[in-house]
Amino acid sequence: MADMMTGGCACGRIRYEANVETDEAYLCHCRMCQRATGGVSIAFKNLKKADVHWEEAPDYYASSPIARRPFCRECGTPLGFEYPDSENLDLTVGSFDDPSRFRPAHHFGAESMHRAWIDTKGLREYRTEDYKPLVDRWVNAVGKLPD
Repeated sequence: MADMMTGGCACGRIRYEANVETDEAYLCHCRMCQRATGGVSIAFKNLKKADVHWEEAPDYYASSPIARRPFCRECGTPLGFEYPDSENLDLTVGSFDDPSRFRPAHHFGAESMHRAWIDTKGLREYRTEDYKPLVDRWVNAVGKLPD
């Protein structure tokens, strides 16, 4: 059964609703995605374009002669990837309001994978609310930590 899920950019200018049927997502490690996001990989959820409704149309960057990427020009949030001639698109998992449902089902662009960044078991973990300098900045700026 499909669920209607919402998401959007960091500043809230771009919002979407997506009809999501499965929990499967994937990690893309290709160099184009690394350069477009500044990360070592990006998590995507593949959907039919017909299952995504943009409340405010995103901006697009033609990242290659065959593909483009929706994003917000105000805050810079990367929102996805698509081939203009395809019926599907990828939305960034992190742009969903609640991305916790998704699970990686495969890797793509494995030739550019940085394996040291995939298995991070054993690394120390720090919680945002335990880092006093950051908490103090937020409290001084807006009175509380962001949601």
